Amino acid sequence: MAGFRRLNSIQFIAALGDPAARSGVGAASWGLWPIDPGPRGVRLGNAFTALEAAGGKARAGWKFNPQNWWVEENGLVMEPPDFPLKAGKYLVTGDREVTTVLTVGSDGKWALDEGTLHDVTHLPCRAARYRGGSPAQATLSDFPVTPGAAMPAIAGSEKQDYAVLFVVGLPAKEEM
Repeated sequence: MAGFRRLNSIQFIAALGDPAARSGVGAASWGLWPIDPGPRGVRLGNAFTALEAAGGKARAGWKFNPQNWWVEENGLVMEPPDFPLKAGKYLVTGDREVTTVLTVGSDGKWALDEGTLHDVTHLPCRAARYRGGSPAQATLSDFPVTPGAAMPAIAGSEKQDYAVLFVVGLPAKEEM
């Protein structure tokens, strides 16, 4: 797309909002994974037990926060995204039909040039933020999560599902 430089590696936005919306407020509660968090994640079950035994430090170097933690669709506990998503323009896609510009304002307003939030959500990727409880309480048979379905509840935790958008480009003049 004109005016954008393609990224060598996809980045990922964790977004909240009405899937049918083209614009909205609340982008101050969105985050960005500049590096794919999946391969850096820790599998639920025995690997998570090993993470706890290591004092919560993952092999990839991130630190597990037992009060605020993330799980992806395949049952990997992930590092949190960077919050808040910085104001600016992002070339986003759900890797389906729509690739468009997402504009995020410093006031938390957001808008897509084309399509809806659903159109730029990568449906096979699922992510949820859990507060309280423990990943040790997860039911392993709930994973992997069906594309487009909600992430499973985990006993003792409050869950917030996030849409996952692929960032494939940034304005040509911005640093990557």
